[in-house]
Amino acid sequence: MGKGEDRLDLAKTALLLIDLQKEEGTSEIEDMDGILDRASNLIEECREKGVPIIYTRHINRADAVGLAAGEPLDENGEPIYYHSHSSSIEIADEIKPEQGDIIIDKYRYSGFYESNLELVLKNLHIKHLIIGGVLTDCCVMSTVMDAYYRDYQVNLVRDICGTTSEGAHMASVLMMANWIYNLQIYDADQIRKKLNDETYEVWETDEPDELPFTPENLRKQFSKL
Repeated sequence: MGKGEDRLDLAKTALLLIDLQKEEGTSEIEDMDGILDRASNLIEECREKGVPIIYTRHINRADAVGLAAGEPLDENGEPIYYHSHSSSIEIADEIKPEQGDIIIDKYRYSGFYESNLELVLKNLHIKHLIIGGVLTDCCVMSTVMDAYYRDYQVNLVRDICGTTSEGAHMASVLMMANWIYNLQIYDADQIRKKLNDETYEVWETDEPDELPFTPENLRKQFSKL
C-alpha cells in the first residue's frame, strides 16, 4: 500500500456494483451490512461527482431455462438462488437505484457475458471502472477479469466486496492483485479521497505474482494490500 496523488478522469469513470441484491434465502455473505453501508457512501460520492452508477443483477429464470450447468435446483426444479420470481433479484434497499442509474441484468458470473454492459460502457466513453460487490470469488472476479481483457482500467474496492468466507475473499483478491497488471486496490474511504483529489492510499503491483500466497501465509500476504 502506498500514497497516491493521481487523479481519475471522472468523465471516463463509472462505478460498477456487482450483484448487491437482496440476499434472503441465498448465500450467507460475511459483513453484508458493512458492505452495503460503505457502498452507499461511495455511491453518494460518485453521484455528487457525476460518475455514472451501474448495477448488475444476477437472475435465474424460474422455469430453469438457460441456467448454468449444475445450478442448484429445489424440489420443483426451480433455481434456489436469484429466482426470477423472488425478491433476491432486486437491488438491496440500502443502495436502491435512483433515476438515471443503470441496471444490467446478467445470467452468468461475469457482468459482461451476453449482457449489454460493454455497449453501455462504450456509449458512456468509460475507460476506468470502480468495482465492488459480491461474490468476490465468483461474479466480482469474473467481471474484473473480463474488464481487464477488454482493456478497462480497474479500481477494486476491496471492502465493498464479500463472499461466504474470509479465506475465499482474501484468496480471490490476491489472485486479481497478482495477475491483473493495471489493477489498483482501495478501501472505500481511500477511493472517496481520490474522487475528491485528496492524497489517498492505494495498492498496485510492481511485478507479476508479487504476492505469492499459501494456506500458511494468506493473511500475511493479504495484509500487504
